[in-house]
Amino acid sequence: MTDSSPTPVDRDALPDVISRYLTAHNAGDGQASAALMTADAQVTDDGRTYDGLPDIQRWLNRAASEYTYTTTYRGAVRDAADHWTITQRLDGNFPGGTVDLRYAFTLDGDLISRLVIAP
Repeated sequence: MTDSSPTPVDRDALPDVISRYLTAHNAGDGQASAALMTADAQVTDDGRTYDGLPDIQRWLNRAASEYTYTTTYRGAVRDAADHWTITQRLDGNFPGGTVDLRYAFTLDGDLISRLVIAP
């Protein structure tokens, strides 16, 4: 019997694609963020799902220009071989001003096939 509980990991142990995504996304670089996703990727943020790269690129561009914020890495767990959850704190000029968000990644090889962002 194997233990299926999530495993905490250090930031430097994250898969390269997740590290690169977080760096690009936190910098507001929608093009670089989208380049790390599969063509049929899905992103869910704020209760809305974006399907496929064109829809995701529009979401990334809007998200990058809507608010100004800084991020602080809070931790990560490996939920399964291809599932990782990263927590970041955002501080900025959005309603509420501060929020801890979970970024639940599903990987397909070296790319992101699914991302769910939620408090």
